[in-house]
Amino acid sequence: MRVLYLGDIVGRSGRALAVQKIPQIRESLKLDFVVINGENSAAGFGITAKICDELFEAGVDVISTGNHVWDQKETKSHIAGESRLIRPINYPAGTPGRGSVMVQDARGRGMLVINVMGQIFMNALDDPFAAVDAELKKHALGSTAKFILVDIHGEATSEKMAMGHFCDGRASLVVGTHSHVPTADAQILDGGTAYQTDAGMCGDFNSVIGMDKAEPLQRFTRKISTGRFTPAVGAATLCGVFVETDDATGLAKRIEPLRLGARLHEHMPIV
Repeated sequence: MRVLYLGDIVGRSGRALAVQKIPQIRESLKLDFVVINGENSAAGFGITAKICDELFEAGVDVISTGNHVWDQKETKSHIAGESRLIRPINYPAGTPGRGSVMVQDARGRGMLVINVMGQIFMNALDDPFAAVDAELKKHALGSTAKFILVDIHGEATSEKMAMGHFCDGRASLVVGTHSHVPTADAQILDGGTAYQTDAGMCGDFNSVIGMDKAEPLQRFTRKISTGRFTPAVGAATLCGVFVETDDATGLAKRIEPLRLGARLHEHMPIV
């Protein structure tokens, strides 16, 4: 199975490039599934129903989120009725939406996507390791789920790496989000799980993690705020991870980064 995971969409420029390029990438890489983190897609803060529809129409199968999932008021009602939009699984019981979803391709093969948020330097949610472990125990990789993807949304690289090893042999891909900078450690772990600490972002890299430079610089240099953060609107770059697995086991045979766009050195897997 071939799956593409794309990192956090930041604002209009990242969203527009994703919508434009995903149909072409699906065809050129012969993809079975596309998953994307959409929590910064609505002007940098949250996601809307309209944006969800645009991404699904472009060929996205599942949208994951993170700490900005509730920034748009409409999300609480929309997520309750849209199973393909998920939030971190370790939110307390009773939180709207769900933390995982199983989707199927045209051949009936199932992909399970689990979204979880780290605890280090993040909002205090339930234990991410216990939440992921409980979900993984419900599914058999290579059998009931041909591909299992874990998106760990967090600040600390150590916590993301620990999640990768915790899931090794039980997931097809563990990938980090939230930092908005693609890491150079794409690898297959000892047990066969593909791993990358952070997928990066889909947005304008002539920025401060996707935001227009003026306000972050003001806050760093003068320690005062003069306004809201707003997404940078220059030419965007798509960043993500491409993984190919063995259908019999669900374990990774190949992992490569994907970078496509204006500013970073481009890398496109070849199939």
